[in-house]
Amino acid sequence: MWHTANGIINAKLLHSSSTNCVSMCVTSGILWFSIVLSFITVVITKATRGRTRFNPKCNRPPPPEVKGVSVIRVLHTLLTKGLQAMIHDQYTTLGSVFTISFFGHKVTFLIGPEVSAHFYQGLDSEISHGSGIEFTVPMIAKEVGYGVDAATRNEQNRFYYDALKPSKLRSHVGPMLQEVEEYFAKWGQQGMVDLKQELDQLLMLISEMLDEFITLFNELINNGMRLTSVLFPYAPTPANRRRDQARAKLSEMLIEIVRLRKSYNCVEDDVLQNLIDSKYIDGRSTTEAEVVGLIISLLFAGKHTSTITSTWTGAHLLANAKCLTSALEEQKQIIRKYGDNLDYNAFQEMDTLHCCIKEALRIHPPAPIFSRKVHKNFTVQTKDGNEYEIQRGHTIVSPVLFNCNLPHIYKGPDVYDPARFGPGREEDRVGGKFAYTPFSVGRHACIGESYAYLQIKVIWSHLLRNFELKLESRFPETNWTKITMELKGGVMVSYKKRQLHTT
Repeated sequence: MWHTANGIINAKLLHSSSTNCVSMCVTSGILWFSIVLSFITVVITKATRGRTRFNPKCNRPPPPEVKGVSVIRVLHTLLTKGLQAMIHDQYTTLGSVFTISFFGHKVTFLIGPEVSAHFYQGLDSEISHGSGIEFTVPMIAKEVGYGVDAATRNEQNRFYYDALKPSKLRSHVGPMLQEVEEYFAKWGQQGMVDLKQELDQLLMLISEMLDEFITLFNELINNGMRLTSVLFPYAPTPANRRRDQARAKLSEMLIEIVRLRKSYNCVEDDVLQNLIDSKYIDGRSTTEAEVVGLIISLLFAGKHTSTITSTWTGAHLLANAKCLTSALEEQKQIIRKYGDNLDYNAFQEMDTLHCCIKEALRIHPPAPIFSRKVHKNFTVQTKDGNEYEIQRGHTIVSPVLFNCNLPHIYKGPDVYDPARFGPGREEDRVGGKFAYTPFSVGRHACIGESYAYLQIKVIWSHLLRNFELKLESRFPETNWTKITMELKGGVMVSYKKRQLHTT
């Protein structure tokens, strides 16, 4: 809670929410097709204004290419079957590296871990996000993220890492537990709830936001993530105006908090304080505008995806008796060892629950596709030994959702099977460094990954220990009209208060 007792603001704004720092893109369904086509149209427009000449000195052949009339068949598959089916068709026909040429603009798909190393580890000078996430600048701030140069952005990422590194996670467990216990105490002995709505509200409470802040933040996200706002972030549209108005009011609120902390010499042990105290390598302190932008960026990256992942995890657990039993047995072991005095170490020992969350992320990655712009030619080698040179100017795509469902890496990829990550199998490790990428890896790995797992474990360990839960509605479908893999409709769950017995 934010309060002004004796003029001191206790703003634990980001005791959580600073979680899955994940890039967002699109996949599957008719709307996904529209988004992809619209995005490509924008890229083509920019390319025609100042097209980069390809380096004619290519030592190896380019990837197999879909062009001309064949593109029409690809688009037809997108329209009728979705992006996953389109990728599967081309992957089956052309192999793990292929290019689709849209009116001269080349989009190259990289399928599987064998060809993904440079995508995730290449220098920003060689591959970058390009203008693909330019829409985040007016949403977040021109002083941070993709509104600044790569060197400054890397230093700001260091601020995030310092605030979220595992050694600091121990201090977050207590406040998280308190918020979770107080929230679910209001449920009473039994009833029925929409799990998605409940977890969304809970995660806001863990973030300790005021109602007014929550309203403004949702206004910012809902308008800033509209298709028109993503494609034309600076156009004078009603959605962009609402986005900018919400952003201005959020900025005023956050600046007031920062100034009051400084004026009253109030020091808190939270992420906000870490960002206020951060210094660049040249000794310069962060400005008010930078702190505000960094906070909004963390909220934008984390809160929404944490809600989605928490809900998908619960839906799968409640729909799979075997997995639910395994998770309950693990909680009994934790109770026998720690009783009600759960601490950071207890959550670190919840390997079964960890795998349940990890498997939900494999099936429903928050960002189903990552993309980059190529600035320097590079070579990839497929698992079959074929080598291809990808030229500068290409847009390269790593389809996370497709890659996380490759049957030669994940046995029975359509089945929710958390044990695939357990001892004796560890399919992601066997598959290689780039086989599991919902949190990204390499240079763009999510710095809030450990925090995200801790947050979701705190929530679900409490629910499993204190309630009998039953999924009353049908297993949720994916809402393909959203830019992230949200659940469609409500997730109705009945509950009955209980104490989990260890015998």
